[in-house]
Amino acid sequence: METVLSGIRSTGHLHLGNYFGAIRNFVKMQHEHRCYFFIADYHSLTTHPAPGDLHRNVRQVLVEYLAAGIDPEVATLYIQSDVPEVAELYLLLNMNAYKGELERCTSFKEKVRKQPDNVNAGLLTYPVLMAADIIIHRATKVPVGKDQEQHLEMARTFANRFNRLYKVDYFPAPYAFNFDNELVKVPGLDGSTKMGKSEAEGNAIFLADEPGAIRKKVMRATTDSGPGIPGEEMSQPVENLFNLMRLVSTADTVEHFLESFQQATIRYGDMKKQLAEDMIRFTAPLRERILELEADTDYLKKVAGMGAEKARESARKTIREVREIIGFKPF
Repeated sequence: METVLSGIRSTGHLHLGNYFGAIRNFVKMQHEHRCYFFIADYHSLTTHPAPGDLHRNVRQVLVEYLAAGIDPEVATLYIQSDVPEVAELYLLLNMNAYKGELERCTSFKEKVRKQPDNVNAGLLTYPVLMAADIIIHRATKVPVGKDQEQHLEMARTFANRFNRLYKVDYFPAPYAFNFDNELVKVPGLDGSTKMGKSEAEGNAIFLADEPGAIRKKVMRATTDSGPGIPGEEMSQPVENLFNLMRLVSTADTVEHFLESFQQATIRYGDMKKQLAEDMIRFTAPLRERILELEADTDYLKKVAGMGAEKARESARKTIREVREIIGFKPF
């Protein structure tokens, strides 16, 4: 039985990109693998959240993980900051991570461009903390989206470098994994190729969104100005809408609008109305479960405590062995 690790930053609601990119697989994987799912509140500190926002966001992600089908009795579901061993491994790995390779990371360069007034050390060493999250449990399988492939490659680099430096075969090299043998990248509503809560407002459909909010967001989605001409190549925003529709609509619905596009008779307003209703229908059971869990504070406290205990048992063992390998020994 292989160990699986995945986490989501505690920056608010989960969205359809999270769900289709990873969470739907989690529900299957938890019964077939040794799974660790965590809420990455350390990572969120790079954006300097207020204390109240941080706690509220962690709670919200915990609720939505559970609503999506993660079973805390089967898998280990925990909050990153409840496992201080992660911070220690992060420090130790930083000693063997080099400035040049971190600066070349695509996500770091993008953050520098988008937030030039907040280029903190946490952004630079983000891949090191991600590596610590993974190898603290000696995980081999990591369900990630395409945007995280480079970070996962760096996690392999840090694990292999540790093994070479200390002449051991301790950390396994993690690799990307999901059930479709294909990394999923869910497009955004703003015409971009990624649905993400850190992107433009209205870009993402959240699992907890009310029907009115979903309709409003989808109707504002970027499309072409008109149907174009028969045989015309599909633009990126229109392709995004079709990709979203393939996730939540029936095959007949997709085929109907695809034929309309090819014949240049498509009405994008009608397509977006249909997409919105299909998204509402898809998210309805999740939204109902979210409301139930939000009201059960005692259960959420129990889940968080149980997850911390199970995660620390694994993490303590790794840190104890890593300290011995490095040479930290008691007198």
